[in-house]
Amino acid sequence: MVKLYSGTSGFAYASWKPDFYPQKLPAKNFLQHYATRLNAVEINYTFRQLAKAATVETWVTATPDGFLFACKAHMRITHINRLKESEFNELFFRALEPLRATRRLGPVLFQLPPNFKADVPLLAAFVEKLPTDIRTTFEFRNVSWLTDEVYRLLEKHRVALCLAESETFEVPQVVTSDFVYARLRKEEYSPADRREIADRARQQLTAGRDAFVFFKHEDTPAGALYAEELQKEVVSRQSAS
Repeated sequence: MVKLYSGTSGFAYASWKPDFYPQKLPAKNFLQHYATRLNAVEINYTFRQLAKAATVETWVTATPDGFLFACKAHMRITHINRLKESEFNELFFRALEPLRATRRLGPVLFQLPPNFKADVPLLAAFVEKLPTDIRTTFEFRNVSWLTDEVYRLLEKHRVALCLAESETFEVPQVVTSDFVYARLRKEEYSPADRREIADRARQQLTAGRDAFVFFKHEDTPAGALYAEELQKEVVSRQSAS
């Protein structure tokens, strides 16, 4: 059964008190509380460090079955080696194995730097070696990647084009896999904007695709509250139909 996974990029923000986290909630219980209200989180920690077994165990213990962690690929893969073949790629996925084994691993996000211009043969060589049992998504931040040739390559390997948007850059709503992955990075989303986001999510679910929607983390809990509102609205509409 298809599902909407909504959340934020990160969860460990004391500034979300008291509107999202209770005022007296200790930081060590943030994830446990977060998981009572949202069903997925995007993890930036794995962009700078390989996931430690003890850290992953803490994540799994604090969350219920069905909760997913979408992990950002390590910067050595995307920003230093820039998708070139390396033994580190295998190390990165091996570190995520405890999440995969417990069915808590969501899509892995490969976020390329803005100055990384399109190199289709390089991308093809990289995606051909990705694990086939793990969902993956690419966030391109250079317009040169946004071409039909790249879309066809992603589609061939069932890799999702990350539907990212910010105040300065927006990726076309092109679907290349059996799931969609959206990163909503604008400073503010009006009620009308949020209705449109909900409509897009429902359309993907109706088409038989899981939808992952992550709002930007802020100094305020607005993104977390938007994600919670999205979950409630989409699920209630599904139940009504």
